[in-house]
Amino acid sequence: MSDTYPDSVLREILTRTRVIALVGLSTNPVRPSAYVARYLALKGFRVIPVNPGHAGKTLHGETVRASLTEVAEAGIEADMVDIFRRSEAVPPIVEEALAVLPALRTIWMQIGVSHPEAAAMARAQGVDVVMNRCPKIEYQRLFGELRMGGFATGVISSKL
Repeated sequence: MSDTYPDSVLREILTRTRVIALVGLSTNPVRPSAYVARYLALKGFRVIPVNPGHAGKTLHGETVRASLTEVAEAGIEADMVDIFRRSEAVPPIVEEALAVLPALRTIWMQIGVSHPEAAAMARAQGVDVVMNRCPKIEYQRLFGELRMGGFATGVISSKL
């Protein structure tokens, strides 16, 4: 499948999703993964940070987990895994997600991230897959937070 998805599919995924395990979440607030996580949390999603280098720390009110296995062991029912890792790192993440997350419904790979073979593995298990897209951008676009120029209104102003 290409990186083209009908708006209806993306809207349905973002509407049904409640808990996102965000693999590769950075503790650096200026990194894209950090502001995507913050935005999604502000929109009501529970965002579970997954990063072995920061396990045990707290981000956005959630304990950083070292792996998706730790997410499952904590009894957290993540229904989406959002991947902020290089494309070559995707297969073991998808394999682990499929093995340990019973509520999993979506694998989402961020902008610049795709792995057709891992996507096919997930789809074969009935899991939806989105590649090379950002859920923050898609949420803003699909739920009326972006105007024609692509800017979110009321967030940044030129007024002093």
